[in-house]
Amino acid sequence: MFWVRFRSSVILMAITLAVIILGGDVLFTVVLGISIIGMTELYKTTKLQKTPLGIIGYIAAVGFFFMLRFGLTEYNTFLFIGFLLALMILYVIRYPKYRVEEVTAVFFGLFYVTVMLSFIYQVRMLESGFYIVWLIFIGAWGSDTSAYCVGMLFGKHKNFTSLSPKKSIEGCIGGVIGAALIGFLYALIIRNRITGFDNIGPIFALISATASVISQLGDLAASAIKRNHDIKDYGTLIPGHGGILDRFDSIIFVAPIVYFMATIL
Repeated sequence: MFWVRFRSSVILMAITLAVIILGGDVLFTVVLGISIIGMTELYKTTKLQKTPLGIIGYIAAVGFFFMLRFGLTEYNTFLFIGFLLALMILYVIRYPKYRVEEVTAVFFGLFYVTVMLSFIYQVRMLESGFYIVWLIFIGAWGSDTSAYCVGMLFGKHKNFTSLSPKKSIEGCIGGVIGAALIGFLYALIIRNRITGFDNIGPIFALISATASVISQLGDLAASAIKRNHDIKDYGTLIPGHGGILDRFDSIIFVAPIVYFMATIL
């Protein structure tokens, strides 16, 4: 299992590097694709992936990305309202086929997966976004690796045992410190290539540390959803890791945080 996970991680990292470097429509298309796959995995937990409710969710996701790509984000409110109206109309017309909890799950899926993941693309499209976007992966995967190593070596005090029995307080702290250190070192490497930041080292360390905290919360949130539905993994797309949501659960939360902190700082 270790080598399966390792091989999948190497392949996934290579694809990520290539897509982020290319950016533009390549990144746009890939993020849209993983968003649709992620929504499908989430909808499967309530068996809605092939229902008219789920199809409305997919259409809304494509519409959201279309508006993002063509600079029409000021109309997002109309999209979200139209999405909710469409769901409620179907809910009424097909009553009592669907429960209100199912309608809520489909509506939630658009925001939890599509809107949040879209910030990978949005960060990449910022000024100096080519350099900033890597903070998403430092704050998520760098934090995860640091937390795992520290937890294995020093983890004694368990926390969130009902959601993730292997996580420890020492590991969580190690993840934050590790992400901050990686972010700081990364800033030193690219400081002469990026504009728009004063004191880039402390700023990147702060963004990475904050992203680490949010990353760990995102991981626990994904675990809570899976436990609510008695499933181990969201899917089997990535051997050794599970589905898209199993590998991108922390990035879902980190990407918006990096975007907002980068634009503010």
